[in-house]
Amino acid sequence: MTCWPRYLLWLVIAVLGSGNLLSACGQKGPLYLPPSEEAVDQQDNGKKR
Repeated sequence: MTCWPRYLLWLVIAVLGSGNLLSACGQKGPLYLPPSEEAVDQQDNGKKR
């Protein structure tokens, strides 16, 4: 006799893991760093003048 809850657990883990891998494929484009606070302050000061 087999333990079907154990197989069900592994099936759920496999489906969720595959879903996570496939959803990560939707991230496209280059990675970027947000502008530094100094650059933002300089841009703000230029606009106020």
